[in-house]
This record gives sequence, structure tokens and C-alpha cells, in this order.
Amino acid sequence: MNIKCAIVDDEPLAVELLASYVAKIPFMQLCGKYSNATDALRGINENPVDLLFLDIQMPELNGLELSKMLPESTRIVFTTAFNQYAVDSYRINALDYLLKPISYADFLEACNKALQWFTLANGENKTDAEPTSIFVKSEYKLLQINLEDIRYVEGLKDYVKIYTEKSPHPILSLMNMKAMEQMLPASRFIRVHRSFIVQKSKIKEIERNRIIIGEAYIPIGDSYKQAFLDFISH
Repeated sequence: MNIKCAIVDDEPLAVELLASYVAKIPFMQLCGKYSNATDALRGINENPVDLLFLDIQMPELNGLELSKMLPESTRIVFTTAFNQYAVDSYRINALDYLLKPISYADFLEACNKALQWFTLANGENKTDAEPTSIFVKSEYKLLQINLEDIRYVEGLKDYVKIYTEKSPHPILSLMNMKAMEQMLPASRFIRVHRSFIVQKSKIKEIERNRIIIGEAYIPIGDSYKQAFLDFISH
């Protein structure tokens, strides 16, 4: 699916930066750029969008005030340099909250989260409406990975290694394990260790406290053991 989006920010450089990010993501379609909340409200009412990247700190009408005037169908990702607004943003059900300066990796993570939300919402939360792929940044490229191809994910500080069926080498991406876990549907993937997430359907053999997938031996962490036992007992 394509997500129609718009950007609202009173800083021209911030608008152009986010617009350049949107242009790199295949499922995002930029439908508007606004330098103030008043113009944004008028434009979005005339030409609705699915997702709004909305700066909070703006003159006259700020982002939090604007968010309460938008159509119910418009979801929001707040962008701001002031992290004290984080709690307020979640009170009105923002999909995400990006702190300036916004990196491409953080922006991509927010877009993937939005893609999952809209996919589920359009399918009325049915299992078959779950995304079948994710986009990750690897080196200077944006890669689409089919979920079915993922065997397991290994975390390495600020990076993850994604092991797939189709490549002998893992895909390396600048992302932490928490972000990766949020991108992967819980119906298909399970975290078994602070450093490992595995696809449930790829688990064919368990030896003591280790999962064997191919030649890999994946440990089951103590804090994840009960959830894993619950999974295999059903």
C-alpha cells in the first residue's frame, strides 16, 4: 500500500530534509509541504492525507493544537527539538515521536511503524492483513525483505544482523533490537534472548536451552524462557 503524507514545519530546511527522506521510501507518497499550521489545516481538509509529520513548536498555532483539529483518519508523527512534549504526544495517540535532528534511520523506523498500523487498520486487524515485508537501511541502500525469508535476527549494540533463507551472508542494518522487534509481527516472530529474535516457523529443533536453525545455535535467555515455553506448548 501507499501512504499519503504531508510535512508541517516552520523551518524550511527541516521540511526539505524530511521530504528527501520520504522520496527514498517506496511506500510513502508526499502530498503536501506546509510552513505553518493554518495553511496545513486548510490544505489537509481539502486534500486529506494518511500521515502527517508535524512539528510541535510553531508560532500562533502549535502542533499539539493543530493535531486536535485534524480529521480522525489522519495519523501523526510528531517532530520536535523539545523532548518534554513526548508525553503529550502519546496522550493523543501519535504513531511516533521523532526528536530533532532526525536521522534517516529513525525516520524509516517511524514509516515502517506507520505501514504496519495502516495495513492492520485497513484489514480490521485480521491476521492476513499483516505486512509481508519490511524495509531496512543497509549501507546506502533501502532493502525490502520478505518476512517469510527471515530466519532470525541477531543484535550487536546499535546494529542488527538479519539472517535470511536466500543469502549466505546476513544483512547488516543500523537499528537496535527494540526497534527491530517492533517492526516484526509478534504472530510470526518471538524474542528468545536479548540478542536474538527468531521466526517461529523456522524453529525445527531445540537442544537444551538452545534453538538450532541450520548451523546456528541460538541461546534462550532466562527472562524470555517462560514466553518461549508458552509458545511451544500451544
